[in-house]
Amino acid sequence: MPGRPSNGPSLLYLVKRLELAIRAQLDEMLRDSGVTTLQYTALTVLAHRDGISAAQLARDSFVTPQSMADMLRLLDNCGLIRREPNPQSKREVLVHISDAGRAFLRDYAAPVAELEDRVLEGLTPAEAAAFRSALQTGWQRLL
Repeated sequence: MPGRPSNGPSLLYLVKRLELAIRAQLDEMLRDSGVTTLQYTALTVLAHRDGISAAQLARDSFVTPQSMADMLRLLDNCGLIRREPNPQSKREVLVHISDAGRAFLRDYAAPVAELEDRVLEGLTPAEAAAFRSALQTGWQRLL
């Protein structure tokens, strides 16, 4: 099989282990902020795709629609998002990141960049780009 070594941990195990290590670091970083890692993830999604439905936000944030409903209530109460009716669909609500939400992400931009740099430490720029590309390609092939 291509790219599969004959010994050592499986790729799936290594990816999961990396995810859990990143999650632990983010949990620690955000602990005093009152925002969870999952809420932070939702804010980063909104920063790139503002004005999406709660259902789409749930999919893009890797949580269930039920969990997203709870998260949105908390983020709304903190003033980090706002919800508005979709002008094209009266039954749908669109979620927007607020100015306070953008400010929150700016406050954590440097520590998050440092964490990402730690993940890529020791890789050349070309290797880091190849790593990113490989992760993106693997994800797209599983959709």
